Amino acid sequence: MADKKAKEMARLAYEALEDKKAQDIKIINIEEVSVLADYFIIASGTNRNQVQALSDNVEEVLYKAGYPVKQTEGYSTANWVLEDFGDIIVHVFDAENRLFYDLERIWRDGKTVSVDELNETGEES
Repeated sequence: MADKKAKEMARLAYEALEDKKAQDIKIINIEEVSVLADYFIIASGTNRNQVQALSDNVEEVLYKAGYPVKQTEGYSTANWVLEDFGDIIVHVFDAENRLFYDLERIWRDGKTVSVDELNETGEES
C-alpha cells in the first residue's frame, strides 16, 4: 500500500491540475508493477500555454507542501511535460500526444484510483 506521503503528493497534484482546468485527470497506482514511483498522475491541457500552466501549478503546490520537483522534462515544447517528484510522476500532455503515447494502456497493470481513495486513511482494497 502506498505510503501516506505518496498519497498526499498525488492528491495535491490532482487538486493543482483540477484547479487549472486540466482535462481527463487519471491517477494510476503503479507501486505493484514498477519501482519508478507509487503513482502516475496523467492529465491533458488544451494548448501549449495551458500545459505549461498546469505543470507550473503542480510544481508550485507541491513545492509549498515540501515536495520539490526532482526533474522536469519537456517543458519548453509542452507536448508532454514529465515532472518527477520521487514518489509520484506527473505527466501533462497536449491532446494529440496523450492519444499517441497512451500511458493508460501501457500502465494498465496499475490500479486506477480516485482522488477520494487518496483521502482515505484506511487500507486500500
